[in-house]
Amino acid sequence: MKYGAPILSLSGFPIPEILDADATMDEIEDLIHKRGKCVVKPVFYGGVGKKGKAGLVKIVGTVGDALKAKQSLYFAEHFFHNERIRSNGVTFEEFIPSSYEIYFNFSVSTVSRRVNFTMTHHGGVDIEELDKSMIFEGSFDAITGLKSYHIIDALTQLNAPPEIISPLTQYLPNLWNLYNDFGFTTLEINPIRMENVNGRLIPIACDFKAQFDQDNPQYKRLNIPSEVFHTDLTDFEAEINQLRTYQGQSDVVVINPEGTITPFMFGGGANSAATEVLSTKTTISSDFGGNPPYEKMYDIASITYKYWLKNTNVLLVIGGKANNTDIYVTFKGIFDALRDYSAANGKPEIYVIAGRGGPNLIKGFSYAANILDNLEIPYKFFGYDSSMLEVIQYAVDVDNWMLQNRNDRGKRQIG
Repeated sequence: MKYGAPILSLSGFPIPEILDADATMDEIEDLIHKRGKCVVKPVFYGGVGKKGKAGLVKIVGTVGDALKAKQSLYFAEHFFHNERIRSNGVTFEEFIPSSYEIYFNFSVSTVSRRVNFTMTHHGGVDIEELDKSMIFEGSFDAITGLKSYHIIDALTQLNAPPEIISPLTQYLPNLWNLYNDFGFTTLEINPIRMENVNGRLIPIACDFKAQFDQDNPQYKRLNIPSEVFHTDLTDFEAEINQLRTYQGQSDVVVINPEGTITPFMFGGGANSAATEVLSTKTTISSDFGGNPPYEKMYDIASITYKYWLKNTNVLLVIGGKANNTDIYVTFKGIFDALRDYSAANGKPEIYVIAGRGGPNLIKGFSYAANILDNLEIPYKFFGYDSSMLEVIQYAVDVDNWMLQNRNDRGKRQIG
């Protein structure tokens, strides 16, 4: 639901409130206060199912229990489709009280190539064990789409309780436009829980799984982060992930092992903008925001340099104007690690570009400049009043210049 909730909202389908792993204790407490409890789930990349059946979904009633569940689920291992995989974080989700759990699925038939829909009002973790008579499977004409009468006929055939038919008839057909417009091959919600609001039941999507036809460019309009499609972690990603137990974020995804720009990104806006503009030039996509302490930032930078600095032309430090991230502390970690890397491996042939704003900015710039001057590494700094996109484009221009200059030198040596 971390990624499914914003997708479902495009169709107007009701969703619960969801908090990320970096939610504060006050935010978690407010979420629990709404219903008396909340649901803690691990986040797996690659569309992993059967989490509830494996005991990886925790329902908690206190902040203390929520934090314990976070600790146990953050790197939980799960055996799925004959593969052992590890989670990459957690979500805290609003608990929806309900007497009914609905299963709903769109998928393409491998036999008829038509779009099928499957549903039952006996959904939940035991869906695979239901008798076939308790599950409706049917198809419809993709030209006309899923209509209300398809839902009514299916639920009537299943002898579903009358009170759930009208609300499901109102909301489920909207999912067809979502499925059809964005390149889905599978869209599954299990469970849909029926919340009683002022005497009327409202369907709430409480878990979401999907697959896309990645040859269909329509799915790109959803702006789904690239890491969602990653299931196997590289050595670099695995090593960085070990630092997630500390304060601050350490989310990384390898984009191009042959890239020539290595970015330290701070914040989701910087991550989205930099990843898009840098494209295949970037080695990694990252988000190191959340006011990481010095020790964590130093370790992150050291690991990053170990894997990527050898082939890097431009080292980019980019983020918006921070509210709580201490720029001096993060810069001290980044550039102390660069100083120590250079002492052990020799000075790297790089150009450093930084675009940042926030507390202790000038102190951070001054500290970084002192180290870079001593190392005789060229650099350019941009403050909070500079356009983030222009700074990123400047990094691209510098990288292009360095690549061209290197090619020209190679041609002269050959000649």
